[in-house]
Amino acid sequence: MRTLAVEGAEFGYGEGPAVLSGVSVTARAGEVLAVTGTSGAGKTTLLNAMAGLLGARAGTVAVDGVPLDGRDHAVSLGVVLIPQDNGLAAILTAAENVAVAVIAVGGSPADARRRTAESLEVLGLSGQANQLVDELSGGQQQRTALARGLALHGDVVLADEVTSELDAANRQRVLDLLRAEAARGAAVVFATHDPEAAAACDRELHLSDGVASWARP
Repeated sequence: MRTLAVEGAEFGYGEGPAVLSGVSVTARAGEVLAVTGTSGAGKTTLLNAMAGLLGARAGTVAVDGVPLDGRDHAVSLGVVLIPQDNGLAAILTAAENVAVAVIAVGGSPADARRRTAESLEVLGLSGQANQLVDELSGGQQQRTALARGLALHGDVVLADEVTSELDAANRQRVLDLLRAEAARGAAVVFATHDPEAAAACDRELHLSDGVASWARP
């Protein structure tokens, strides 16, 4: 079980102005932390920083006290990112997208087959396992990306707007799965603009005008 902590951090892109300033938040094992805010508030920026994709201009982002040094380092510490744009390979099937990710983090082919089947099944995608990504609907692609993330069994799971394309039933399914990830000991961070989804989380950090504040500490 791991803890991801952001302390007094400032984030921005290139030479541009800061997107977020003075951010301090800890994602704890066994809980689901919601990150909320309007479009452009910095939710994706914060999750990218937590995933090691974006360095802090000031302050620190650390896992169990170890400052992150890029995405590869974050992956080695068990940080899984499920991105908003799904990041799936269009030339692969749904199952292949999941299996390749498992093998990339050291899973055996047998592990990959088992985890792929399990994660697609819990997301109602067993029937789409052999379909190319381009043949899937937007909601099915979003669930495939989530299946890939869940199959990695991360210690920290960062989920960026993973319910935006889903109907009510599948949204609840995803919320239940994120809760199950926390129950097995993961620290889960869920960026969402959906107030009902945020209300189902343990705590809520709200982003507005480049500043983070606690809606529910």
